[in-house]
Amino acid sequence: MQEFMEMESSVNVFGEPLESCSENPVTGFFRDGCCNTHEQDIGSHTVCIKVTDVFLEYSRFQGNDLSTPAPDMSFPGLRAGDKWCLCAARWLQAYNHGMAPKVFLRGTHQKALEIVPMELLRAHAADLN
Repeated sequence: MQEFMEMESSVNVFGEPLESCSENPVTGFFRDGCCNTHEQDIGSHTVCIKVTDVFLEYSRFQGNDLSTPAPDMSFPGLRAGDKWCLCAARWLQAYNHGMAPKVFLRGTHQKALEIVPMELLRAHAADLN
């Protein structure tokens, strides 16, 4: 059980209140459904993505199998169509290899901007008209 940690302000890349990313499966560093973060979140799980089969395969080949369930860690495994709070550096790595999944900007924490430029996130936005 995590001891109480004070999270960063719950603000998205637009400076607005951070929207939920996913309750099913429950995502986020705090497993609160949002891409909230804290200084102990070394991976910066701040980018709300729409999972694709292509990205799952890419991630698996990078050594992070997100599709296999890990019941001991209460992780159901992801499948295409799920939404998930991804590490900002992993998203940028996937972008650099042409494998970046779509992003839900309103569910992406402003802290992601310390790693990923806004113009890249906007170019992959799933929630802009």
